[in-house]
Amino acid sequence: MKILISEQIAQKGVEKLTQEGASVDIKTNLSREELLAIIGEYDALIVRSNTKVNEELYQKATRLKVVGRAGNGVDNIEMNGATKRGIIVVNTPESNIVSAAELSIGLLFATCRNIPQLHNRLQERVWDRSGLKGMELQGKTVGIVGLGRIGSLVATRLKSFGMNIIAYDPYISDSRFKNLGVEKQEKLEDLMSKCDILTVHTPKTEETYGMIGKDQFKAAKKGMTVINCARAGIVNEAALIEAMKANIVKRAGVDVPEGEPEPTSPLLDVDNVIITPHAGADTVEAQDNVGITVAQEVIAALRGEMVPNAVNLPTLPAQELDTVKAYLKLGETLGKMYYQLEKEAVDKVEIIYRGEVAAMETSVISLAILKGLFEPVLKERINYVNANVIAKSRGVTVTESKESIVENYLTLITVKVKSKGREFTISGTTFGKGELRIVEINGYEFDVHPAPYMLIAENMDKPGVVGQMGTLLGVGKVNIATMQLGRKFTEQQAMMVLTVDSEVSKETLEFLGGVEGILRVRFVKL
Repeated sequence: MKILISEQIAQKGVEKLTQEGASVDIKTNLSREELLAIIGEYDALIVRSNTKVNEELYQKATRLKVVGRAGNGVDNIEMNGATKRGIIVVNTPESNIVSAAELSIGLLFATCRNIPQLHNRLQERVWDRSGLKGMELQGKTVGIVGLGRIGSLVATRLKSFGMNIIAYDPYISDSRFKNLGVEKQEKLEDLMSKCDILTVHTPKTEETYGMIGKDQFKAAKKGMTVINCARAGIVNEAALIEAMKANIVKRAGVDVPEGEPEPTSPLLDVDNVIITPHAGADTVEAQDNVGITVAQEVIAALRGEMVPNAVNLPTLPAQELDTVKAYLKLGETLGKMYYQLEKEAVDKVEIIYRGEVAAMETSVISLAILKGLFEPVLKERINYVNANVIAKSRGVTVTESKESIVENYLTLITVKVKSKGREFTISGTTFGKGELRIVEINGYEFDVHPAPYMLIAENMDKPGVVGQMGTLLGVGKVNIATMQLGRKFTEQQAMMVLTVDSEVSKETLEFLGGVEGILRVRFVKL
């Protein structure tokens, strides 16, 4: 595992990478040309916010499997190019949330009490508080835009100061507002009209960029304080300056000025504005957490493991990962069976989740099934990131359905693969501590523990067939580990599933296929 770090991360993160056996190069002062010249040598790239990871870089990064963003936002990473190439993009959204929340509150205190201005006067040996009278927080109403991880922390901390908390976030459930004791506002303008202090904690997207502008400030309560520690551009700087000139906004604290990292923001020239240089995550604790977390995620991605903070994958909370892991392995196993048993091109994949699994985040299990399905026949990289893209590019329709009740099992996953009017089915479940079982293939019922080497044979249901299979495998020096039979009495046919200790040669397979009563035999390698 060869990893390039192009922007500084905490030493603890670097140590974690080397402890896991990775070869790490730290090159933080590369020009763009130098970066493009060497990126083809690396399996992983770790960046912060300045390195542009785009199509130009992807074309040179022929070995790249994962990009780690040491931080929250991924504005500098082009996602479509990564996804279609199967490059996993991970970030560290939980690692600096306490630091970001605390800076927001720190800027709120500093802004409302004019602390930097008072300090500056005293440094100039002037004892003068005139014109810098502060404002108490107790009893004031704070309006939070974005009640996610950081916004929630700010809400709970400011409640302890006796503040009234209202918030606007159309993507957060009413129950979460209720649990946090926060009053929900249906419209941003309603929030603006009620709050004494506005603080922003929403990610930067096409929807949120410029969401607080001239029209919103027209609706604002006169004399409000504005705090933005989220992302530059969510609060329009020109509109903020106009609102300050019109005395709509009395003071502001901003950690994310436009034009960063260049200090060119016009807010630098406005009185009653405190600006910091994107320092929300700049604490010892946060940087250690960020470094260690991004290292762990990059290593996990390089090893082919599921990563909870992969940006271009379905969201999977870390606490659910252990529960889902067994189903990911089961899904991949079920997918791998098709092209080893059938040869027809796939038109449609229908995935049915029954029982307990139906209540889980099944979209990522579906990705595991698609990964397994295409891996045996495609030479290109197939993983959770690009499995859907590959399915679409091959004209394969993928559908999911869920049923809460299933007979005989606590949980059951069925995969139906349709091709040229034919349908192949396979079902599986888990027992105990993630033990996998294949319980059905094309209507034949089994209870098979999947093994690295398996033989699957369809045969006429008559005496002598099983014995001849065992004899010929013995001649071919193939040891049988387990054997199970499934029968269809109405068709007088059966299916044998054998797990064996080694690969089966083509010659032995040909001998097996020639046994009277054997309709078809396939060797499966998992």
